[in-house]
Amino acid sequence: MKSFPPLLIFTALSLTCIVRLQADDANWAQWRGPAFNGTAPGANPPTAWSETSNIKWKIKTPGRGVSTPIIWGDSIFIQTAIGTGKKVEPTAVPEAEAKPPETKPPDAPPAGEQPNPEGRRNRPGGGGGGGGGRGRGEKPTEVQQFVLLCLDRATGSEKWRKVASEVLPHEGHHQDHGYASHSPVTDGEHVYAWFGSRGLYCYDMKGALVWSKEFGKMKTRGNFGEGSSPALHGDTIIINWDHEEEDDFIVALDKKTGKERWKQKRDEASSWTTPLVVTHEGKTQVVVNGAKRIRSYDPADGKLIWECGGMTQNVIPTPVSANGILYAISGFRGASLMAIKLGQTGDLTDKADAIAWKHDKRTPYVPSPLLYGDKLYFFAGNDATLSCFDAKTGEPMLDAQRLEGLNGIYASPAGAADRVYIPSRNGVTVVLKNTGKLDILATNKLDDGFDSSPAIVGKEIFLRGRENLYCIAEK
Repeated sequence: MKSFPPLLIFTALSLTCIVRLQADDANWAQWRGPAFNGTAPGANPPTAWSETSNIKWKIKTPGRGVSTPIIWGDSIFIQTAIGTGKKVEPTAVPEAEAKPPETKPPDAPPAGEQPNPEGRRNRPGGGGGGGGGRGRGEKPTEVQQFVLLCLDRATGSEKWRKVASEVLPHEGHHQDHGYASHSPVTDGEHVYAWFGSRGLYCYDMKGALVWSKEFGKMKTRGNFGEGSSPALHGDTIIINWDHEEEDDFIVALDKKTGKERWKQKRDEASSWTTPLVVTHEGKTQVVVNGAKRIRSYDPADGKLIWECGGMTQNVIPTPVSANGILYAISGFRGASLMAIKLGQTGDLTDKADAIAWKHDKRTPYVPSPLLYGDKLYFFAGNDATLSCFDAKTGEPMLDAQRLEGLNGIYASPAGAADRVYIPSRNGVTVVLKNTGKLDILATNKLDDGFDSSPAIVGKEIFLRGRENLYCIAEK
């Protein structure tokens, strides 16, 4: 299953900075926000809300999708897949096709503990809470429209919608999500809607198609579905394509034309992680998490800069980075958190001095970590069990503590105004002080469950539920 799936504002003296898409933080232009670590510098959303309090607007979203909304100016962009009602009889899948190639890691998650597009772990009988049921993706029988929606930020009303593709998907998805688990990205001039096997589409801000490109058909482990999002750096858009066939790759395209700039082969199994663009000591690199290797590429030509083993299977979380350290994390069939020193080259796997610190217990399966100043927040599996470590030293400030009232975590946490926002699958969002402790400010319940990660801009927080999109703001 593809990933369902950080740029902090650093001082001029900081040696490491995440590459920003723009000069300010007035937008949420990509997966994980302007800092690409889940934080919204300068934002100040509400702390408390309910269905009858501090809801600016609430709209029912068409179709199904669990990607994060992105916000630019007065527009919100979301991706969704809408069933057309057109039915096609499923064809039998040959046994040879149903099994992952032997060159890939052979063991898929056991029944009752399956990942969805953001890699979420689901336990039997979980329903809308921590679990999500059993089974793998069924063979599709209904033609889907793959849609990019543009909504008015002030009201939630639809400005325009574009059907990027209408097609019968070649494989199914885990029952906890749909076919639209990728988040779009924008630079304020164009918005890039990535639907994986259905292609990449570049639209202008009024919805006119500029270019599109297709890459083939992914074969995900267990037919769990797809979910990695694109990364945007300067004039380059970067796509990660890890699946169960032999043609894994990472590719960079000219964002203005869609022409390929470079393409590098990867040797990985299915993953659902998003590339991270980071600059250290004036040198920019693209880092992609992976079960076999964490790899860093030169964004100019795609050449490998460094690689490091040590992750678990079914990698989903996106790394975060600050102050010369990259934090890679995964948590399926094992646990691994590695603080890797930037500025190195070659294979770092067996170089003890290449790693600042490690942690091998209770790391997340689906949600990405939140790097908020010098604090690194992360969950255990997909459970509401929170840890917070000192990002510099690796010392635990909060070690796998249960958050009461939350049942299942798929969404990645977000930070703003020195607060940490944690939405859960049962519709409860806990707000903590950014102290590294369980300093709970509010526990907020809404009538929807949240698998998508929040987006925060200004005085508003946007929560995409399974059926509704909420704009939460002080009234």
